[in-house]
Amino acid sequence: MNDPMNKIKQLGVDADLERIAEKALHQERISIEEGVSLYEKAALGFLGILADEIRIRRHGKKTYFNRNFHVEPTNICLYTCSFCSYSRLIKQRTDGWEYTEEEILDIIKSYDNKPVTEVHIVGGVLPKYDVDFYSSLFKKIKNHRPQLHIKALTPVEYHYIFKKAKISYQEGMEKMLEAGLDSMPGGGAEIFDEEIRKEIAGGKCSSDQWLDIHRIWHKLGKRSNATMLYGHIETFAHRVDHMDRLRNLQDETGGFQTFIPLKFRNKDNMMSHVEEVSCIEDLRNYAIGRIFMDNFDHIKAYWPMIGRDTAQLSLQFGVDDIDGTIDDTTKIYTMAGSEEQTPALSTRELVGLIEQVGKAPIERDTLYNVVQNYEGYEWGEEELRGYIPLPTTN
Repeated sequence: MNDPMNKIKQLGVDADLERIAEKALHQERISIEEGVSLYEKAALGFLGILADEIRIRRHGKKTYFNRNFHVEPTNICLYTCSFCSYSRLIKQRTDGWEYTEEEILDIIKSYDNKPVTEVHIVGGVLPKYDVDFYSSLFKKIKNHRPQLHIKALTPVEYHYIFKKAKISYQEGMEKMLEAGLDSMPGGGAEIFDEEIRKEIAGGKCSSDQWLDIHRIWHKLGKRSNATMLYGHIETFAHRVDHMDRLRNLQDETGGFQTFIPLKFRNKDNMMSHVEEVSCIEDLRNYAIGRIFMDNFDHIKAYWPMIGRDTAQLSLQFGVDDIDGTIDDTTKIYTMAGSEEQTPALSTRELVGLIEQVGKAPIERDTLYNVVQNYEGYEWGEEELRGYIPLPTTN
C-alpha cells in the first residue's frame, strides 16, 4: 500500500497520466507535452502522491530554511511592469524611497548581533544605482561582515547597469564576483514567452538575456536560483516552456540550486482585473514543478507571498524549502496583497511550522550547508525567551 504506483492506480487515472507517473518514478524525463498534460488533466491528489514521493526520495522529511533579511535599496524604477505593485515611477516619488550607500550599510549593521547568514538585495532600477555603486556596496558589506552571504540583484538589474557602463555581461559579472557577490536570486524571470513577457514586463531584459547572465555566473563557478511568475495571463503551455528553458540551462551548467514558483498577486497594479488563482492551483503548480524539474535539487515555496498555511500544505506537494526568517524586511509582495503583511518568523516559529506537518526542520546557509538540524531539538531556556545565536554543526 506504500507503493506510490498502487496509490495512483487506485485513483483510476487514465493511461496517459499513469504512464507519466511511471516515467517520473523511474527517473525518466517528462516531456513538454507530458508537462502540459499534467496541468490539463491531473487532479491534486495524483500530483500530491507523485511529487511527494519524488521529494522523499531526494530529501526524506528534510525541510530547509535560513536566517536571512532583505535590503531593498529603492522602489523607484525605470520600468513599468504591469504586474508590479511595488515600484514607483521616477516622476512619482511621493511614496518611494532611495537609500544611500550609508543608509544601506546602517541596515546591514543593525543585524550585527543577530545570527543571520544571508542578506538578499534587490530593488528598482535607477541610473544612480550603477556598477560602481554596487561594487562599492558589496565590498563594504564584506569588509564589515565577511561571513554574511550576499545574494543580490537579478539579471534585470545587471542587464541595465552593465549596458549603462558599456561593459559585457562577462566583464560585469566578473566585477560583481570580485566585489563580493556570493550568489544571485531568481527574480526577474517572470514568464519567458516573449509575447507574454512584452505584455507584462516590456522593456526589461529578454528571456535569453536573463538566461545568459545566469549562464555566465554559473560558469564562474557560482550558484543562483530561478523563479517563474504564474497565475496571470499565461497558459499552461507557457509555464511548461518556461520550466523547460530553465531545465535545459541546468543541464548545461548545473548552477541552479532552487526553483521558486511565485504567485501573481493583483492588489494595486495594472493587472488588478486578473483574478488570482486558488490555493489548489498553487499546490498543483508546486507539485508539477517538482515532477518536471528533475535536475533541480530544491523546490521552494516563498511563504511571505502565499502565507504560512499554504506553505505548510506545499510541503506535501514536492516543496522542501520555505525560505527564511525574513524579519519583515521585504515590501515587494506585501504591497501586492500577499497573505503575510508583516513577513517575519522567528527561528522557533519556522521550526514549529515545519514540525506541525511531520517534516524535519533543517536550518541551512544559502548554499544548503547544514547550520543546525532541529529534528528532535531541545530548546534551552534562553532560546525560548529570544532570538539568539545557536550552536552550529557541519
